Amino acid sequence: MNIRSLTRGDGVVIGAAVLLFIASFLSITGGPYPSFNAWESVSGLMSVYLAGVIGAAIIIVSRALPQPRKVAGLDLGQFGVALTVFAAWTAFWSLIDSNSAGPGLIIGLIAALILAGGAVASPLLPPLQAALIGAPKPQAAAPYGAGPNPGYGYPGAQQQQASQGYGYPGAQQQQPQAAQPHGQQMPMDGTAGGARGAGPAAGAPAEFAPFWFAVPVARPLYGEDGAPAPIAELAPGTWYLAVDQRGQALIAQTQDGRRGVLQDTTGIQRG
Repeated sequence: MNIRSLTRGDGVVIGAAVLLFIASFLSITGGPYPSFNAWESVSGLMSVYLAGVIGAAIIIVSRALPQPRKVAGLDLGQFGVALTVFAAWTAFWSLIDSNSAGPGLIIGLIAALILAGGAVASPLLPPLQAALIGAPKPQAAAPYGAGPNPGYGYPGAQQQQASQGYGYPGAQQQQPQAAQPHGQQMPMDGTAGGARGAGPAAGAPAEFAPFWFAVPVARPLYGEDGAPAPIAELAPGTWYLAVDQRGQALIAQTQDGRRGVLQDTTGIQRG
């Protein structure tokens, strides 16, 4: 999955899961009692440490799925949250029941509480819903047709030829044409380098100019045939090409060549 699609809440969940996994190798007993870690106790390992790690993995994987999956009537993400809460609950009572808790049990409880808290609070608190890694700022694009390589392309990318570039109007120009002042009439004999009627008609609507854009949050991309199921998900931090416009929606193309309709265009960042 795209790492830029992770939220701060996902970062809390991943960090707590790593800490919980490390705690499983530490001694869960202290004092005069024999030292052993969670891997020597199957019940403690599966009900606290691995339960929390597996729950965190389920939560992160559910973010990458275009369609929510269900387990025992619950969405996959909700099942992962329930598993992390179970791990924290079991870790708490394991510590209460212990005569002499070791670092593995204490750190495991702290990690399990952070893990469960992050999993439950991520959908509820806006600060935890922000992107973990912000989208990069695009480089300032040169005016259309300016510079040694006219045309447009990926923000900051170098064009290889002046006549190339996806969606470049007049991409097959072989020779540069002399610029004409706006509104100047072209002679009939073609001595000025063009025939009458070569320019756009006055008052004609401007054609759509393709451009690159990035979305602020993950958004679904629907098929052009109007099917209700999305065909892809646009992730923050990745540039996509808008090839046409349909009302307020955009016809977008992904890096693998799939095209679809982006219905929600609010807050998009143009390249």
